[in-house]
Amino acid sequence: MPTIRHEEPEDAEAIARVHVSGWQAGYARIMPDEVLNRLNPVAWAQRRRALGTADPEHPFTTLLAEVDGVLAGFTTFGPYRNNQDRGDLDQAYGEVVAIYVAPAHWGDGTAQALFAAARAGLRERGWTEYRLWVLADNDRARRFYQRAGLSPDGERSTYPLPLSGGRPPIGLVELRYTGWLDG
Repeated sequence: MPTIRHEEPEDAEAIARVHVSGWQAGYARIMPDEVLNRLNPVAWAQRRRALGTADPEHPFTTLLAEVDGVLAGFTTFGPYRNNQDRGDLDQAYGEVVAIYVAPAHWGDGTAQALFAAARAGLRERGWTEYRLWVLADNDRARRFYQRAGLSPDGERSTYPLPLSGGRPPIGLVELRYTGWLDG
């Protein structure tokens, strides 16, 4: 069973490596290879630092799962982002913004432990209902969320995935899932 702890500033690189490897494995055949191959953990770590996600006053909380002292996954949660905009928060609902697990830890209970910790964190902050967005073509994640008691609520969004060479982005359909946080 993994150890769950809060993000610290020095975790940015390890989180970025898990995030990138999670995208590359989880979104293979969903996103073009050209997008997945150009992902840069160094740039993603810098973006994390710039967002200040490790700051205790940040509106979102990131929890890490470690197995034998090595980062195996992370989850980020907080208030619901209207239109997935971190600058437009709806305090009426909680949201699991991200959950990524290193592919080597898929199926070992790390994702379940992180998701349970995120739900507990949302409950502690007073929310009874929470939401999350998932790519419509991400069958593995959709099954995970459905097993956890969430269901699609009919809301859809399009994630604009940038392409190189000045080409217009492609739109990936996302579905919103909703769940309840029991006492």
